[in-house]
Amino acid sequence: MSKITQVQTAQPYAWPHDASLSPQTTALLIIDMQRDFLSIGGYLDSQGYSVARFQSIIPRLVSLLSTFRRAGFPIFHTREGHAPHMSTISSRERHRSSVNGAPIGSQGPLGRLLIRGQRGHDIISELHPLPLEPVIDKPGRGAFTNTELDAALRGRGIRNLVVCGVTADACVSSTVREASDRGYDVLVVEDGVESVSDGLKEWSLEAIRVEGGLFGVTTECRHINEAVESWMSNRHENTEGYDPTWI
Repeated sequence: MSKITQVQTAQPYAWPHDASLSPQTTALLIIDMQRDFLSIGGYLDSQGYSVARFQSIIPRLVSLLSTFRRAGFPIFHTREGHAPHMSTISSRERHRSSVNGAPIGSQGPLGRLLIRGQRGHDIISELHPLPLEPVIDKPGRGAFTNTELDAALRGRGIRNLVVCGVTADACVSSTVREASDRGYDVLVVEDGVESVSDGLKEWSLEAIRVEGGLFGVTTECRHINEAVESWMSNRHENTEGYDPTWI
């Protein structure tokens, strides 16, 4: 059986573009699946948004995470939040969050909103990282700004990223654009991201695919699982010399 080294269903091109799908080159990046964004009493809920649409993607991300773990692919998680002293939050950001009814740092049912160490800041139990899966704490939307993510990926030879999580129009979109500018080949999971409205989600995905994949490509979760599982069926050939304890 031949190696499976691309997700053929990705649009607008088969991904990765250089057919280099493997644990040595490809990582799963799960963006901000935190209680503050997915749970009642968290940051988004405190702003008046329904978290039900965000919760709907959890089973697909659980499936994706399980597949990548079984195949031995690198996995990274991110969390958005600030230190308790809030020195990383600008006056504009404080003002913006106040305008929308949930000032960052204010007290909520899950602790202070978007503050590190609080219950709301933690990743939901269904997707909780394993001890050797890096968690990137970021003070803003993009996962590359003021974090060690780029160095961590390049140190492991990663050049392809499968990106999922919330929200499609903010943290996911910002991270994808940052990754593209840094030369990563990015695939966004269409049914593994969500926004506060259908329109925002669709716009975010279309903005990624324009101009032949200006920022990356997209496809559904099941197609990514199928490609990784097919790769896994050939793991004896594909993983020659590969140490799954790479972290």
